[in-house]
Parts: sequence; structure tokens; C-alpha cells
Amino acid sequence: MTPTPNGVGPHVNGFDEDDIDYSDIDAKYQVQYEEGLDNVVVVDGVPVIDKSKAEKLLARIAKEFGKKGSNVKADDMFIPWDEKTGKSKGYLFVDFKTADDAVYGIAALQEYQFDSKHRFYLNRFTDIERYASLDETYHEPEPEPYTTKEHLRAWLGDPQGRDQFVTYRGDDVEINWHGKPSQCEVAYSKTNWTDLYAQWSPLGTYLASLHRPGVRLWGGSSWSHQQRFAHPLVRLLDFSPNENYLATWSHDPIVVPEGAQQGPQFFSPEDEGNNIAVWDVKTGNLLRTFPSSYPEQDADAGGGAGKKPQMPWPALKWSADDKYVARVTVGQQISVYELPSMGLVDKKSIKVDGVVDFEWCPLGEKDRDEDAKAVAGKGKKPPRQNLLAFWMPEVANQPARVTVMEFPSRQIMRQKNLFNVTECKLYWQNQGDFLCVQVDRHTKTKKSIFCNLEIFRVREKDFPVEVVELKDTVVNFSWEPKGDRFALVSSNDPNLGSSGPGVTIKTDVSFYAHDRTKGNFRLLRTLPGRTSNTIRWSPKGRHVVLATVGSTSKSELEFWDMDFNNDDFGKGAAAKDEWGSGIQHLGTADHYAVTDADWDPSGRYIATSASAWRHTIENGYAIWDFKGTEQSKQILDRFKQFVWRPRPRTLLTKEQQRQIRKNLKEYSRQFEEEDAAEESNVSAELIAQRKRLVDEWNAWRIRCRDELPAAIKKKLGKAKKEEEEKEEIELWIDEVIEQIEEEVIE
Repeated sequence: MTPTPNGVGPHVNGFDEDDIDYSDIDAKYQVQYEEGLDNVVVVDGVPVIDKSKAEKLLARIAKEFGKKGSNVKADDMFIPWDEKTGKSKGYLFVDFKTADDAVYGIAALQEYQFDSKHRFYLNRFTDIERYASLDETYHEPEPEPYTTKEHLRAWLGDPQGRDQFVTYRGDDVEINWHGKPSQCEVAYSKTNWTDLYAQWSPLGTYLASLHRPGVRLWGGSSWSHQQRFAHPLVRLLDFSPNENYLATWSHDPIVVPEGAQQGPQFFSPEDEGNNIAVWDVKTGNLLRTFPSSYPEQDADAGGGAGKKPQMPWPALKWSADDKYVARVTVGQQISVYELPSMGLVDKKSIKVDGVVDFEWCPLGEKDRDEDAKAVAGKGKKPPRQNLLAFWMPEVANQPARVTVMEFPSRQIMRQKNLFNVTECKLYWQNQGDFLCVQVDRHTKTKKSIFCNLEIFRVREKDFPVEVVELKDTVVNFSWEPKGDRFALVSSNDPNLGSSGPGVTIKTDVSFYAHDRTKGNFRLLRTLPGRTSNTIRWSPKGRHVVLATVGSTSKSELEFWDMDFNNDDFGKGAAAKDEWGSGIQHLGTADHYAVTDADWDPSGRYIATSASAWRHTIENGYAIWDFKGTEQSKQILDRFKQFVWRPRPRTLLTKEQQRQIRKNLKEYSRQFEEEDAAEESNVSAELIAQRKRLVDEWNAWRIRCRDELPAAIKKKLGKAKKEEEEKEEIELWIDEVIEQIEEEVIE
């Protein structure tokens, strides 16, 4: 060994330095280096190709990453090749800039359906090595403690069967129970719950609130947060019929600043400039974005050349089964997208020159039952396909046309040519049995407008069309839910279309019904000389309210029963002399400056409200029963909104519903007993309160009677003592009444 300086050898104090063990110190202070491969992702399920197609494949995969918000270029990907076959191995490596970008990329394209035969599966490169060395010995996992989650439809189990409604006043949002007077109470309240307004989902599962950062969904008995959608400055939203998807709109285009958070729930640079976003409600993932489309404004139609066109909402329209969503490019095409992939169906739009508007056919009770049987394998015939109705105006020498198309087969079921058309409006009956096309026609001179109703009987062969001719302009049209009647408000008032303070439009209200014996629609009754401009049918049918909404001079509410004497002539068609005789006026009410009217889901009560968004005169709301009797009325400053909570479709079968109707008298007797018991309890409480007040009065009188003699004696003794102590003093006062001076003249 080499000698050390000063002649000191390696052996010091009897031991050698080479024999010292430093392993514990090295382990304690060892520097942990980053592996450097956390940003590398392995994508499996890639198509097997040769080298000639590599550039095209990498470009497409990079584009798919970009759509989901991950900024990946073709140069960041590497494809391993099989030297023997000259083809790829079915996977590739993606080199992200950071490990966080790799996490977002995995979340964005995990299990992504690249094409019909290939689905992507993504893993970190470091995870693959860990999986390879994974211990395969089975260890039984410890069971996690069960945590009970709130049922999102818990309110349906209310013992009293009450409904709920939400009110928005000032900055306060309240959810209230509505029932008998003794059962009405506040279920939940919160300040600054929303920045704009509150909106229920179609089945009542969620309550949506709008804020500057986006939309939030609430639900459960404690109204906990369920989901959020990051769409800044959102103004409008629209749920799909089955609450699976949500569309949001903002007037401000989407902007993605540099360094913004990326991922499946956030906007990517490719979304910039768009205004409409489609989201998955359960996952919160962004599905696709679209730009706003504004229809061309026609000056002759009353829009005016200088008036800014308004975007129709909803801009996206959902099919009744949540399978498709469609949007119209006015004058060109209807684009239908499949959900949830948001891919264009058959990779092509429905080309319709001049198309203006369209509507999906709703699903009726029969259709839903057939779909359920088809899913269970018990259906005798295939379920009904979705129907799409659209119209186009007169173009060149081509007449206007209304078309009913089956989708996705795109088979045209019925077409109807129309002439001298100014505008069309499409109204589906909620069971999908009828389609009414309100056709506003003009004369050859185009100086006057009249209206026709083209009614398609969709359930019949070849979709026969019936025409109902009207002389006046139709202001409002509404089908009876689950029925074959409709009501319309028409007017020939010269002031129609000119809104201003003090202007009252005279209208006529007409009721029509389907005559099953002749197969056409006949007039039941016309109510002339009204001011009503709004029709509100009960969701159960039969009852209807005619309201004058948006006027400060008239605010009448008329309550009508369409089957008042239905029990007299049975459920069949009325005789000729009885046609329309069942219409009965139940009552008239008044709610000053009413702006909204809406029935509750049971069809027993209707709420009218005067919103501060429209005016500041006697804001508040009132609740009426179907006969027009006022149940409650609240005058509230800064009151903005009243909305009933919707109910989902009943879970009872047709047979169970039939048994309930059959035994309705027994249930009624039970309810009457409960009402009597509640009334007696209220009466007992009132009697007890009155008895307590009388007892207090009698006790006070007895106490006063007992204390009165002592009080009188005490008062008399005090007066006598004061009299004895009194001393009389006489005081003579000389008063000069008159003084006369006489002057003596000598």
C-alpha cells in the first residue's frame, strides 16, 4: 500500500479504513433521480400498416389528440417496425412535453374508438415496466366501508305526495314543498346560488345554476354538488329529454388562453371561436363545440334592415330517445350527429335547399312501451324509428314544402306542397300522433295575411293530411297533452304586431277536436271578444287556462273544463247535438301584470307570476287550483322566477294504473279521512287556543275583582288624609275696578 504523508500508514488505531461500512449512510443520503420517461405514453390498438402509410396515420392520430385538447404533433410519435414483415407492431410511443400533458392525453383518448376495428388503450411507459414485474400472488383486498349515497330522486318518496318548486328573489333561491296549507314549507334555501337563473332538468333530477365560470348541477336531499361544466360567461342551456346530455351557449366566443388547463372536461385550442358546447352530464366531458348560426333577417317579414338578427334557441335539437342531436344550417342542410360520439351520421348531412326549421317527433307512451318490449325481446314488431319534420319556403319556381322523414333510414314518409307561404311553424302533439303545420299565407297582393292548419295524422297509413282554413292570424297554438284536441288564439285586430303601453289586442279563442267517426277535426266552440294571448293546458289534459300575459292593462285568467259533463254521455264520441257541449267555464281570476303561467306536474294547480325581469309592478306569484280558486299569493320585491319541479314518467304498469282507477273510491275515502283528521286537529288546536284566551280573561277579571276593594279603600284613605292636612287661608285682594279723576275749574 502506498505510504501516506508524515509516515502515517493505513492502519490507524488498529483498524483499516477500507473495512468501514458506509452502506447505511449511502442509502440515507442517496439522491433520487427522475426516471425521465413519465412523459412517454404507449398507445396500443393502433392499426397495423406498412411504412408508406405511416405519415398519414400519424397525422390523423395527432388530429384526434388535438380534438381532445392534447397538443401532439406527428414528430412526437414513434412507430416500432417488424423487420421481417416490414409492418408496424400495432402500437406506438408518444413523447409529451411534460408528465401532466401525458396524464391529460391518457384521459382524453383512453378506450377511444379510432375506427370500426380499432380502439386505443393508453398507458405510461413506466407503468408497463411496473406491470411486467408485478407480483402475481393474489392478496384478498380489504372491503371498503360502504358509504350511502343520496338518491337523486328522493323527493318522489314524500309521504304526502307533495310537489316542489323553486323561486328566485333578489339573491336568494328557495326550494319549497307544495301541498295542503299545513304541509307547505321551505325544503332548502341558499343565497347567491346562481348568477343568472335556475333551471330544472326535464325529469327533475338536477337543478342547474349559471355562473361566470360555467354551469353547476345540484341534486339529492341535501342539494349537494353533482357536476360542473366549464363554459365561461354561459347564458343559455338545454338538457336532452332523458338528461344524458347538455348544450350550453355563450354570446362570447370560446377563448383558450395559453397555459389553460387541458383535458376532456375543458376547451382545447380547436374550440376557439365557437359559442355552443355539448357535454355529457354523467362524466362532465366535453363532446363537441359549434359556432352560433344566425338566420338571415328578412326586412319584408317585419325584421327591419337595421335590426340585429336573433339566434333561435335551442340551436341544437335532441331526438326523443337521446340517440341523436341535430342542427340546421338555414338554407342549406340539416346535420344530424350520433350521441355520444358526436360523429355525423353516415358522414353526410341531409341536403335540403332553402330549409328553414325542423322538429323531432316526440315519443309517446305506446312507443316507449314498444321500445321496452323490444329491449326485453318480447316485441312483436320493431320499434318505431325517429321522425323528422322540416319545411322550406318557395324558391324560384318551386313551391314551399313540408316533409316528414324517417331517421336514420332517411326515407321520406310524406310531403306536402304549399303556395303563397310567408312562414310555417311546426307543432307535434306530445304523443307523436299528430303534426300540425301552421301556415301563414299571404294574398297575391301580399297586403294581408291569413292562416291555414295542415294536420298530419301520423299513426295512419300514408300520413293523411287535413286542412283547417282560418280567416284570421293565429297568435298561439297548443295541443292538448295526451289528447286529440287543440286550442288556438286568433285575431284580426289592426293593432296586432304593434306592442305598446295601453295597447290591448282583441282575440278569439277556438277549440277543435278530432272526430273519430269522420276522421277529421271539427270546431268545438269559439270564445269571441277575448284579450287572452296564452294557452296553458294541464299536463293531464282536460283542463285549460286562458291567460292575458305581458299586459299592464289586462291580466285575466279564465279556467275551462273540456269534459265537464263527460260522465253524462260516457267516454265515447259525443252525439251530434252534444258536440262541444262539454266545455264549461269554471271561473275567472286576475293576477295583475302576470308574465308567466305554468301547471304543476299533477295538473291540479297552476302558478302565475309577475317577474322583475319584465317589470317592477307588484312582483310575486300566486297559486290557483284547476277551478280558479286562489290557494296562496305572495307579493315579493325583486321577485324573478317561479318554476315547478318536473316529475319523471310513472313506474306503474298499465294494469296497476287501471286497478288504481277501479279502486279510486276506496283511496278517496282514505284521503277524506286523513283530511277530516287533519281538519279536526286544526279545529282542536283552534278551540284550545280560544279556551286558553277565555281562561286568561276570566282569571284577569277575578284578580281585578279581588284587588278592587283594597284599591278603592287605599285610594279613599289617601284622599281623606289629604283633606285633613289641608289648611284654609283667606286672602283679601283689593281690586280697582274704575278710577275717575275730576278736574275743578276755578
